[in-house]
Amino acid sequence: MPFDAQDAAILAALQGDARLTVAQLSDRIHLSTSPTWRRVKRLEEEGVITGYQASLDRRALGWGVLAFISVSIEDHSDAQARAFENAVAALPEIVACWSIAGSADFLLQVVGRDLDAYAEFAMTTIRRLPGIKAMQTTFTLKEVKPPAPWPIPRPD
Repeated sequence: MPFDAQDAAILAALQGDARLTVAQLSDRIHLSTSPTWRRVKRLEEEGVITGYQASLDRRALGWGVLAFISVSIEDHSDAQARAFENAVAALPEIVACWSIAGSADFLLQVVGRDLDAYAEFAMTTIRRLPGIKAMQTTFTLKEVKPPAPWPIPRPD
């Protein structure tokens, strides 16, 4: 979707602080409140802004382990992939899932309270998801660059 410099400024500001009021946002982007509000509404309606959320510290919530699991499934039919995706979506410990190309079919981002809790979850829950042929876990040792705001493309 094409957007101009003011749209880009709105997106950057809201990714930095989604709690900004329209008045605060309009001050930041040097535009009056009504046009700012209309632009935000348009960006929401066009699906560029998909929601607003607070950033939480996983460790403060008790999630000491962060792991990525590469998963290969037995059957590559649409029904098998959908069954796997639906099962993954129901598990809150799986915080993200991507269908990927390469040696695996899916990449899961998973949290656990500690290594024992992660091992229990992996062996009793993940291994039993529909259609799993193989899985390989990679544990994070250090968060070098945490998830960051999306880069805003330069307006044309």
